[in-house]
Amino acid sequence: MIKPTPRAVAVFTAGIPLTLLLVIYNPALWEFPLAYVLVMLVVMAGDAAAAFPSRRLALRVTSPESLQIGEIGAITATIPHANVGRTARFSLLCERRPEAEPGEVAHCQLKPGADAQARFMLAPKRRGRVEIDAIWVRWRGPLGLVEFVRRIAVNTTVDVVPNVRGVRSATLEFFSREALFGSKVQPHKGEGAEFDALRDYAPGLDSRFIDWKRSARHRKLVCKEFRAERNHHVVLAFDTGYLMVEPVDGLPRLDHAINAGLLLAWISLQGGDLVGLYGFDEVLRQYQQPRRGVTNFTQLLRATARLDYHHTETNFTLGLAELSARLKRRALIILFTEFIDTVTAELLVESMGRIARQHVVVFVTLRDAVLHGLADAPPDKFDDVAKAVIAYDFLRERTTVFERLARLGVHCLDVPSRSLPVGLINRYLMIKQRGLL
Repeated sequence: MIKPTPRAVAVFTAGIPLTLLLVIYNPALWEFPLAYVLVMLVVMAGDAAAAFPSRRLALRVTSPESLQIGEIGAITATIPHANVGRTARFSLLCERRPEAEPGEVAHCQLKPGADAQARFMLAPKRRGRVEIDAIWVRWRGPLGLVEFVRRIAVNTTVDVVPNVRGVRSATLEFFSREALFGSKVQPHKGEGAEFDALRDYAPGLDSRFIDWKRSARHRKLVCKEFRAERNHHVVLAFDTGYLMVEPVDGLPRLDHAINAGLLLAWISLQGGDLVGLYGFDEVLRQYQQPRRGVTNFTQLLRATARLDYHHTETNFTLGLAELSARLKRRALIILFTEFIDTVTAELLVESMGRIARQHVVVFVTLRDAVLHGLADAPPDKFDDVAKAVIAYDFLRERTTVFERLARLGVHCLDVPSRSLPVGLINRYLMIKQRGLL
């Protein structure tokens, strides 16, 4: 698209009154306004012809594959020199979806024989995906009378993942060596049921680990040592329905769940387990089969970036049945979800009972501090008493659901958001130590 610039409009509008005054002063100069308009058009056409040719404009875009929330990244747009022997100045604007901050105009100068580069800064505020559909390029002629505007489609995406700077530092609370169970075999008595070695009995060792048959053969007391099993399947199942969108302590429930799930994934991968991901609400949203290796953590990060917020009711019957059909062996399923009362949780309990027959399930919810505060607050007036009674009824119904799930063999974890990562890791370690998998 070609259009006149404000400079051309100013020159044109400033000259018209002067030419009209000349005609008023001397009517014989009636051709002068027409000549002035014609000269302006010719000059503008010459300015357009001398500008950087639009047909030679090309654009190369490089962007990071992913960014963490709060992290600042850059998208670089490069304009090749195209063997044009004159300098051109370009202004570029990035057309992107609303997941990022409003874009600013970037400027660059194309000199003969050299490429020009412009950088767009991204500072995403929420998890998801930033989609860059196109870049608008604007440049002017040498005289600045005409302006060219062109839209170049780029179709680039940047995944915005949770900020995991604290994941590795948080694992120091659980790692006293190079890894949880060691990159080389480190026996941990009582942390599993896999036999590792025999050792001489020493005072203070648990007598339950004495191998009496081998002790008789060696004519001295020997004890069994065990180590934690590896190669277990761990699946992080995220409910992405409308209840998980509710903010708790400044973040949606889903983001709290993802942060804790990523910490668990890092520790599980370090320990030699296979970790997968599953997201669902009314339909299946995301599935990544369990894989081993710390390199799988990057894929999990990108997968969590695609777990969007949905304002639909979760279909637990369909979601958990689909997950059970996809898992070919016994696995540890960590289900991050939320429910309101016993009525809405009825289908949830039935579905959990079916999947708990084949797998070990941990049912994770966030404790509602507001609800507990209303139930425990000392009343000052009758309205406070009514609020406390209603809050207590909700809490009693939640307790009933947890008790029903526990009777089905489901491990329930209902903790405040700040205690979720540590509580989840402790429950994972407890399941590993007891050999429930």
